[in-house]
Amino acid sequence: MATTLTVNGQSQTVDLPDDMPLLWVLREGLNLTGTKFGCGIASCGACTVHLNGEAVRSCQIPLSDAAGAEVVTIEGLGTPTALHVVQSAWVAAQVAQCGYCQSGQIMQATALLAVTPDPTDAEIDTAMEGNLCRCGTYPRIRAAVKDAALRLKGV
Repeated sequence: MATTLTVNGQSQTVDLPDDMPLLWVLREGLNLTGTKFGCGIASCGACTVHLNGEAVRSCQIPLSDAAGAEVVTIEGLGTPTALHVVQSAWVAAQVAQCGYCQSGQIMQATALLAVTPDPTDAEIDTAMEGNLCRCGTYPRIRAAVKDAALRLKGV
């Protein structure tokens, strides 16, 4: 059955099973491979995308729940020549080591800053706790979120 959703600002129609996880719709159906598969049970955060502005684990969202929705992936946040503020802060803080979890981390941080423009360390830790980093870059993630918050305020 054909399903239409908006992905990174563009209307997309896919003919995929309604129960297919959004993660696989993005990766296999639309060839947007920046969203990563980590655990498949919404415990690691590697597959985090925005669904109608909210950070969600795309491995647990069936396509039917995304019908008509606005989806933003890491590819829709910025470009290599025009990084989003959060992506730029990530680069400045040298957050990534292996990099596998970073698209999910960035999407989660972006959602946090949209609702909490000046987060405390505790608010950052709470918002980011569901996004696992096997390399342990949590102090740099927190620093990047704080830097992005300042950049967004124009400081």
